[in-house]
Amino acid sequence: MVVSYSDGAVVSVRPVVLAAPERGEDLQVRVSAPVAGSKLPVIVFSHGFGQSMDSYAPLVDHWAASGFVVLQPTHLDSRTLDVTPADPRYAEIWRIRVADLVRVVDELDVLVAAVPGLAGRADRDRIAVAGHSWGGQTASTLLGARVLDADGVPGADMSDARIKAGLLLATTGTGGADLSPFAAEHFPFMSPDFSAMTTPALVVAGDKDQSALTVRGPEWFTDPYFLSPAPKALLTLAGAEHSLGGLSGYTVTETTDESPERVALIRRITTAYLRKVLDGDDAGWTAAGAGTDPLGTLESK
Repeated sequence: MVVSYSDGAVVSVRPVVLAAPERGEDLQVRVSAPVAGSKLPVIVFSHGFGQSMDSYAPLVDHWAASGFVVLQPTHLDSRTLDVTPADPRYAEIWRIRVADLVRVVDELDVLVAAVPGLAGRADRDRIAVAGHSWGGQTASTLLGARVLDADGVPGADMSDARIKAGLLLATTGTGGADLSPFAAEHFPFMSPDFSAMTTPALVVAGDKDQSALTVRGPEWFTDPYFLSPAPKALLTLAGAEHSLGGLSGYTVTETTDESPERVALIRRITTAYLRKVLDGDDAGWTAAGAGTDPLGTLESK
């Protein structure tokens, strides 16, 4: 496959609004893309709790400059919207999040048409889904993960055959006895089953990511790798907490482990991984993981 990557210049348009009457709020999406290049692969990105389409610039800017079209919907839990626990939709937000990603893929042509010069340059056959934190669980359902009910029975299969690869960043592990009492009470949907998550994915976890949502340690965030079938890859970041060095923004108060070097490593590895899975660039992936990096370790199965 001949692919023309970007020269680094990026254009971003927001908000592109998709009608969603059953959602109670139209879906707002940011579209970022390189100004040059053709046959551009697509990344659909699901933000973490409270974030929005305007978050994660350190990742999105890099991916777009590297030749990807990046689509960022704003989910109902965003702080930019006023959906509180008293809202009747609140208990179903996790399902609505999944539907948001599906809608973005369904209406890809509408989204790219909103960016001058982008129409006809995005490749529908090379779509990846990515997410951080709660966004990682949202993204994982399109890769084949399922949510267990109170009796441990897997829920509906929400996988999407159009999705060819995934990036799961600081994504929550298994539920049940692994959840803290707070999480068990407030987030009963946080009980994923990764056994059918067959789509290739890269899992990124911090070895200092101690979450109040689990009674386990940072290894909880490696469950999407160890409990899913191959092919998968795992990047474990030394010293990284939940923001993984500062992914959610260039200057944000929730970053507790700021590390531009760590963020740079994530950008390099995630880009190489997507080019491997979507483009067959094995040499680039091998080179990206070559040697021993003190910031993190990479393994595959």
